[in-house]
Amino acid sequence: MRLRDVVEKYVSLGGGYGHPVAISSFGLPHADAERVFSSLDDDYQISRYFHFSHSSGEEYAVNGYPQTHLSIDAAIQNHL
Repeated sequence: MRLRDVVEKYVSLGGGYGHPVAISSFGLPHADAERVFSSLDDDYQISRYFHFSHSSGEEYAVNGYPQTHLSIDAAIQNHL
């Protein structure tokens, strides 16, 4: 998934920016989700707008840390 795809899917799932969305909702196979979100988290220009959290739900290792949800700041639109 490209950044634009992730952001569009996030907005669709969350109804807008700033709302936590379960990573499992993105519909990616587990390993692919871990790879995609770890890659985005590695990029400083992108990661400052991505906020991962750990709550109840399926866990994903994002750069080695267990995460379940993601929220994205609206300012990410400047990088699409």
